[in-house]
Amino acid sequence: MGLLDGKTAMIFGLANERSIAWGITKAFHEQGAGIGISYAGEALERRVKPLAEQIGCSFVEECDVTSDEQIEAVTEKARQAFDGVDILVHAIAFANREELTGPYYATSRKGFHTAMDISVYSLTALARSFQPFIRPGGALLTLSYYGAEKVSPNYNVMGVAKAALEASVRYLAYDFGKQGVRVNAISAGPIRTLSAAGVSGFKTMYRKFADLAPLHESITIEDVGASAVYLCSDLAAKTTGEVLYVDSGYNILGFSEAVE
Repeated sequence: MGLLDGKTAMIFGLANERSIAWGITKAFHEQGAGIGISYAGEALERRVKPLAEQIGCSFVEECDVTSDEQIEAVTEKARQAFDGVDILVHAIAFANREELTGPYYATSRKGFHTAMDISVYSLTALARSFQPFIRPGGALLTLSYYGAEKVSPNYNVMGVAKAALEASVRYLAYDFGKQGVRVNAISAGPIRTLSAAGVSGFKTMYRKFADLAPLHESITIEDVGASAVYLCSDLAAKTTGEVLYVDSGYNILGFSEAVE
């Protein structure tokens, strides 16, 4: 028996086989969950649908999370298809490439709004839309990064967005607790995803990460998937409002030794 047998998970933000969302999707499927997938934009359809086929997922819907109408439409389709949802995964983040280099003070007003809308508010919008259909004992999960807590050069507006996202997790955890639903986040170490590629200097940081982190190991999408199973299963029945670090211990460091 799987840890998620009998549960239905809606996963938003799948982009390709390197996505953290794909690591979570695979892990959920292996643990017995029924899966629904949503992706952003027609350009990703040709990458996402073959992945859905690999796990026998027939619910694959496009959704622009800046549109309340599209969110509501996907929610209604999910309600009709599954008659309720147990797990909602928000694996969505975006900032314009020009905002992810140079000083943070150069962030444009429009760029700030875009990052906050897509990377932060979309969690609240999805939570509001799905709230009536999430079963007691269910879970919401989103993805953060250590740049929410400490300065990560060039992460800039995304660091600010992730800080707001983590605050949203706490407030949503308070709200959803009344219906027996938990809300948590995973803060993963650097992984070579589509979104990470837009951060200036990411490749250098990625190469040095394993040398610096206490476990001296890089992070994989499978690592995140395993932790997501825990947080969304009954094993974490009394855990909510938390940020779980999956980063080989990097976040515990106050000072890193120089790596040549």
